[in-house]
Amino acid sequence: MILAVIPARGGSKGIPGKNIKDLYGQPLISYTIQAALDCKKIDRVVVSTDSEEIAGVAKKYEADVPFLRPAALAMDTSKTIDAVIDVLERLQETYEYVVLLQPTSPLRTAEDIEKAIDKAVTSGKDVASVSLVKEHPVLMREIGTDGVLVPLLSGGSTIRRQDMKEIYRVNGAVYVNRVADLTKDTSFNDNPVGYVMPVERSIDIDEESDFLLAEHFMPIPTIEL
Repeated sequence: MILAVIPARGGSKGIPGKNIKDLYGQPLISYTIQAALDCKKIDRVVVSTDSEEIAGVAKKYEADVPFLRPAALAMDTSKTIDAVIDVLERLQETYEYVVLLQPTSPLRTAEDIEKAIDKAVTSGKDVASVSLVKEHPVLMREIGTDGVLVPLLSGGSTIRRQDMKEIYRVNGAVYVNRVADLTKDTSFNDNPVGYVMPVERSIDIDEESDFLLAEHFMPIPTIEL
């Protein structure tokens, strides 16, 4: 049995109401709910939220919202793992895997979720979705207190881009974890195995401009004649 948990706090400060803000004619969270429902490997889709408004939207798009998240687990400092454990404990159902799907990744597909689950099952390890970085860290610098640039990576940076080693970042779209191994100290970003997603499906909505970028890459609906 596999449970999908979609965490959606109501108190977003960067973009008020972000999780239900309109994206291409639908609330942001609806894209994640639909992808989860379309994934045949997932047995139940639960939204964890402290907001009655978000709960109403989630139910409209056919996700389960069996209870509201406690306020103590919906603060700026709250950890996602605590919200996930809260759902698992209160459901009192048996699941082998939990799939964490953040609503800020609207372009992730049901196929992405399914392939990440398959990778977790075949590898026997927890999985995090990743994407290739565009700005290579060999060119990144810190600025010291004396104004001197300090390379983030050791070694020279005079290298052709095509010769640079491929580097990936955790994109926040899909996490697959074995329930039996979850603890209060679990860090989803530290899941050891990566499922690679294309950059154009790895947009994470964090700023207003990200909505425009997501709309640009949103698939054009098929028109039936």
